[in-house]
Amino acid sequence: MSRRSHYALVGGRVAAVALALASIAAAPSAVDTAFAAFWSAANPQEATAAADGILKLNPSFAEAFARLKKGREYSAEVPKGVVRLSHRFARDTFEYTLDVPETYTPSRAYQVRVQLHGGVSSREDGSIRGSGAIGQLAGAEQIYVLPVSWRDAQWWSIAQLENVRAILDSLKRTYNVDENHIVMSGVSDGATANYYFAMRDTTPFASFLTLNGALAVLQNDSLNVDGELFPQNLVDKPFFMVNGARDPLYPPDIVEPYIDHMKQNGVEVVYHQQPQGVHNTSWWPQEKDAFEAFVRDHPRKPFPEHLTWETDMTADTNRAHWIVIDKLAGDQPAIPDLSPRASSTWPDLNVFRPDLLESFGLKAQGTTIVRVAGASSASTFFFEPGDVVTAVQGQPVAKDANLGEVFSHFAEGRLKVTVSRGGQPTELSGYYKGGAASPVLLFPHAKPSGRVDLVRTGNSVRATTRGVAEFTLLVSPDAFDLSKPIRVVANGRTVFDGRVKDSLATLMKWAAHDNDRTMLFAAEIHVKLAE
Repeated sequence: MSRRSHYALVGGRVAAVALALASIAAAPSAVDTAFAAFWSAANPQEATAAADGILKLNPSFAEAFARLKKGREYSAEVPKGVVRLSHRFARDTFEYTLDVPETYTPSRAYQVRVQLHGGVSSREDGSIRGSGAIGQLAGAEQIYVLPVSWRDAQWWSIAQLENVRAILDSLKRTYNVDENHIVMSGVSDGATANYYFAMRDTTPFASFLTLNGALAVLQNDSLNVDGELFPQNLVDKPFFMVNGARDPLYPPDIVEPYIDHMKQNGVEVVYHQQPQGVHNTSWWPQEKDAFEAFVRDHPRKPFPEHLTWETDMTADTNRAHWIVIDKLAGDQPAIPDLSPRASSTWPDLNVFRPDLLESFGLKAQGTTIVRVAGASSASTFFFEPGDVVTAVQGQPVAKDANLGEVFSHFAEGRLKVTVSRGGQPTELSGYYKGGAASPVLLFPHAKPSGRVDLVRTGNSVRATTRGVAEFTLLVSPDAFDLSKPIRVVANGRTVFDGRVKDSLATLMKWAAHDNDRTMLFAAEIHVKLAE
């Protein structure tokens, strides 16, 4: 054999070996196959079963975390345009549509809007009306989710909580969505339902955008609202609201006191009143850009540093982001304490103290009258919008005065008020019913509840609890430094101080449950409070 032939043979063998090695390297490993099964699961239950297959192979935590962060491979061959879908819970079939851009490509993550319709009580069944498209409420390029609600499955029900959860889970398994830009919006009943979801199942959503809605509607006993409602849960998510000044169903006198209450108690609210607006969305072209800018500028925080959550432990509503309330305490008072001292030491949006000026029937900016409530004490004076109050009972009113404080100094009875109307002094008189109304509960509770307030600073967590016996903190490497100790102080007592070890089982458990690349957990810290 010539030297050239020898080298050719050896070179051929080397090439063959290299080709074989490349072939082996390219072949899916057992871990690849296990993760492929995990990603192809149709729902959280199947994903949990597939996660067991991954745990048996015991890849490193770092490898599994990196794979989950990267997420599944999405196909470009998915339905686009208006997609009609349904699923079944118990005895009901829930239909819904997706409105997917025709230009959809899996190479980018899409913003998602869950849009809830109005007119629930007039719908006798859950069939899709019209084309199922987003229609005139279209905004930025995104994926629209349009569920259906009807008389026997209203938005404020456990069935609809489960329905929306299932829709979002299925959506994230099919389309590449931006988990931190999923918002909920709605019109009329759908807008009011935003409050229900925000108080019961806030975790998936970045913000809530209510159009022609009213929190007060949920106080109506005839709605048969499922579960207890806790307004304090609204604190952690921003709201964008639009209502019409001429809306005959939800007039400003009903809507705005609750909006002011939310603002005064820490809820981030952007509120636009449409001066000529009635109970429709004809003003949408004027609001669309502001609406979409709000969505863009308010991404979800998967691990908020400040978090408060209250629950009645029904329908899996005991979890918000990285807090899980496991068990309620058994020694809760039957009647809540509404005293000023109690509410000042434990702020609670459920305790509503009507503003004195609103009780009188006025809405003002400084000393300028903005609106007068019909059939109110103030209406007997015949105030007009634009009037500037300059004196009460002959006593001058400073330009920078607070009208609520001004009227608080007068007793109930006949009162004379001087206003500047069109630059001219005008004398008004009427019957003043003074004094602010007593505090009330927005939503009386028939069942016990528990609440946890969390503040995280680095690796330190301060928890304040009420009515809670046990809770669990979900620890993410994206929020905590796992190379250092974590300290948890609950109600002034240190309940945990030490290192936590990352756990593949914990990682896969919550990844299967949440189906969320941006919200992964490495460990759990379970806290059992002293009896």
